[in-house]
Amino acid sequence: MDTFITIIYEKQDEIAYVTLNRPDVLNVYNMQMRDELFQVLAAIRDDPEVRAVIFQGAGERAFCAGADLSEFLTAPSPTIARQVRWERDVWGLFLSIPQLLIAALHGYVLGDGLEMALCCDIRIASEDVRMGAPEAGLGIIPAAGGSQTLPRTIGRAPALDMLLTGRWVTAEEACRLGLVNKVVPRGELLSSAERVANRIKGYDPAAVKSAKQAVNRGLDLSLLEGLELEARLGSSLLVSQVDRKRD
Repeated sequence: MDTFITIIYEKQDEIAYVTLNRPDVLNVYNMQMRDELFQVLAAIRDDPEVRAVIFQGAGERAFCAGADLSEFLTAPSPTIARQVRWERDVWGLFLSIPQLLIAALHGYVLGDGLEMALCCDIRIASEDVRMGAPEAGLGIIPAAGGSQTLPRTIGRAPALDMLLTGRWVTAEEACRLGLVNKVVPRGELLSSAERVANRIKGYDPAAVKSAKQAVNRGLDLSLLEGLELEARLGSSLLVSQVDRKRD
């Protein structure tokens, strides 16, 4: 187990566990967490032993209740801001990871917490989840891709409703909107995420990565271009499978 200040990183049986670990402040996302997540995500991306990743929050009250506004609303100089964005683009790194990402969500999932969940492939929520994007009420907009990932997940009208009103949605409504895949009792949250991870980790990792790439890249293409992408990925996968059998 690697030890950090704001997160816990563990790896077991080809599953990586990333736990946001600031329970006293509802696991809010601060600069230290940003830097530590960047290190962990880079390690996961480059680790062939990791087939699936489960993200969760420590404590009983929240997955992540947003950003630490005392830090992130203190604007650095434009030069420093550009340098940090270039060197530690956590959100871009999130979206570049080829392995399966599962968010195990409980309690408050707000602001950056919601955006982190939206970077994952599968989202499982406990019954006590409350999800929202409160940025507009603070005079800002989502800074980690929420204005783009949310409408791609639930559609334009529901996304605008959440982004502009700042209202929170319950686990039941989140499931109805497609914001989460499943709602389970709090005590079954981690085991439900692990069942999904264990099932998918048994599949050919190249097939899982190709399917994920086809969907994520295809969303930004026309249907014809998406079908061509699917065909290329499928052909490449078949060739690699034949090559492995020959070896």
